[in-house]
Amino acid sequence: MNRKLILCAIFVGVFLSSNNLAYSQQQLEYTLDQIVERAKSQSPAALRAETQKENRFWQYRLFKSNYNPQLRLGGTIPGFTQAFSNVEQPDGTYVPREIRQNFMDLEVGVQQEIAATGGTISINSSTNRFDNFIAPTGTPQTQWTGVPVNVRLSQPIFNFNRLKWDKKIEPLRYEESKREFVEEMEGISRFVSSLFFDYLDAQINLEIATKNLKNFEDIYKIEQGRYNIGTTYEDKLLQVRLQVLQAQQQLAQAKLDMEDRSLRLKSYVGLNEATDLVLVAPREIPSFEVPVDEALERAYQNRAEALGFDRRRIEADSEVARARGQRFDMSINASYGLNNAALEWRDIYTDPNRQTLVNLGFYIPVLDWGRNKARMGQAHASKKLVDYTIDQEIINFEQEIFTKVKNFQMLKDRMEITKLSDEVADKRYEISLQRYQNGNVTITDLNIAQQEKDSNKRAFIQSLRDYWTAYYEMRALTLYDFENKKLLYLPKEVD
Repeated sequence: MNRKLILCAIFVGVFLSSNNLAYSQQQLEYTLDQIVERAKSQSPAALRAETQKENRFWQYRLFKSNYNPQLRLGGTIPGFTQAFSNVEQPDGTYVPREIRQNFMDLEVGVQQEIAATGGTISINSSTNRFDNFIAPTGTPQTQWTGVPVNVRLSQPIFNFNRLKWDKKIEPLRYEESKREFVEEMEGISRFVSSLFFDYLDAQINLEIATKNLKNFEDIYKIEQGRYNIGTTYEDKLLQVRLQVLQAQQQLAQAKLDMEDRSLRLKSYVGLNEATDLVLVAPREIPSFEVPVDEALERAYQNRAEALGFDRRRIEADSEVARARGQRFDMSINASYGLNNAALEWRDIYTDPNRQTLVNLGFYIPVLDWGRNKARMGQAHASKKLVDYTIDQEIINFEQEIFTKVKNFQMLKDRMEITKLSDEVADKRYEISLQRYQNGNVTITDLNIAQQEKDSNKRAFIQSLRDYWTAYYEMRALTLYDFENKKLLYLPKEVD
């Protein structure tokens, strides 16, 4: 009975260990689309882009909060003082007197920024309490003062209105950030497609090296048989032997390259290093046209850079306005409300007095020795520089779109040619190998066919890489999917 239990336990242990081994060496197949989607959802670069997008969202919300009213509460509780202070007497002498008092104040108010004028208006209510702990007999120890309600206005005149310009600039900046996020995701697609084809290239090279080694070993056996019966020479046998050794070296190098590129791709998309990854080359190539005029139109409509042209011009205008606002420093402050004083807190709200305050402060330089002129000249010169820079960037922007569209069309045509060349070269090699085995082709001709087969296979993979890299680059440059005829970014009302 114990023997049967032991055998059963051994069987279960072997079964579980074999399952664990199979799991640790699981093989997964991925297409280009699957790798791209995984990178856009799970890669560190995608998570970083998402975090940056969230950060920009909260920056925009902070800007929006500047235009909303704010309820504020402030004061000093307590404000106790105990000390000796020198009190000046009528004859000019000083007598030290003890001070032991407490002063508390509390104010609550609603404040609103005025975007149109750059001023601030607020409605406030405040209460103050004063305690003199060593007041003479017959003198009240506690006194209350307060402002039941007052309205305050602080309005700069001729100054730079930051709120007005921020209202023009910040929504554009936020819209840019949302479009930049989509561009970053398309940039991830382009980058991971490059890693995909790096790995695929190593995978193809490993397949080529493995197949070539097997073929050369088979050829070496054929040459050995021919040498043994005297139908070939020793130098040909040694030539094939050397090719076998070279094929072994190429196979070892292909394995190293495969390991290196495998780790890079797995690390980027977040795959387990123990995963045996097999990539499937794209079998179908999308068939669509990209008109230059439409690509330019889409780029201007959707790209963050195009929106940035307008935003930077507005920022240059705001700097001119800032320089102009520094010529004078003038502001008006007004306050109207009610105030009162009493021995009891509740009495300050009984029949309060009117409180009015108006003042106009100004600072006007009478002679500044050309300082204002220089400041305005610098601001206008900077604006011209921004305009000229943007004009040149617009030319580069359009030239890049034009060049990339033409290049994309050329790459598509080239890929069709390399695909056909790969098929022809592969078929030619198979025929040459059969003829060599029958003794109708020399080893030199067979080597030439093998080299052409390998080079055309690599050229086809390279053309695939170039095409798909350009494909994702075209999406990033226009934020438009020409294959499915849809926008990659849908403008919405800002949050």
